[in-house]
Amino acid sequence: MMPTNLLKKYPDLLEIMHLSESERTGSLRSIFNRDIEENPGLNFRTKIIRPIKGEEPAMDLLFKHLTTEEIQEVDANGKEYPKRIFEKDRSQRLHWIRFHLEETKKDRVEIFSVEERDQKKREDIIRTYIFDVDQNYIIVLDPQRSKRDYYLVTAYFLNKNYGAKKIKKLLKRRLPEVH
Repeated sequence: MMPTNLLKKYPDLLEIMHLSESERTGSLRSIFNRDIEENPGLNFRTKIIRPIKGEEPAMDLLFKHLTTEEIQEVDANGKEYPKRIFEKDRSQRLHWIRFHLEETKKDRVEIFSVEERDQKKREDIIRTYIFDVDQNYIIVLDPQRSKRDYYLVTAYFLNKNYGAKKIKKLLKRRLPEVH
């Protein structure tokens, strides 16, 4: 574990690129454990933050979503399949999640909800975004069915060409209030 990363504050980036894969994972996991997994009081506007559910333990799945990105791989038969790989920009900003959920930064942060189609559930949901305009950073929250809590879906740096355009489209469709 790299204790210096535990001392990092927004907007500093975590120092992980010089580490071996296992050291990097350990350092990131210590941040994740402190800020998310072992933080039962983590909430956004009084709604408790919960991990998304899936085929693996919920916290492991959430950690994966916060430190990796999905790419399409092609197997020997030419068939495409999704694969998750380490994503530097998300990982270096892992400690920003709690900072933004606690709304520590007050200016140039767009918080909004949008009705969207959930492709996996095949239904419309209202998704909430926290967008740090200065840092081009996004946190994505889905409402729990009860509407009392949120699922933390992912968080990422807008480092793709289509990222800024997507956010502009979402902002145009924002609902009048945050859900």
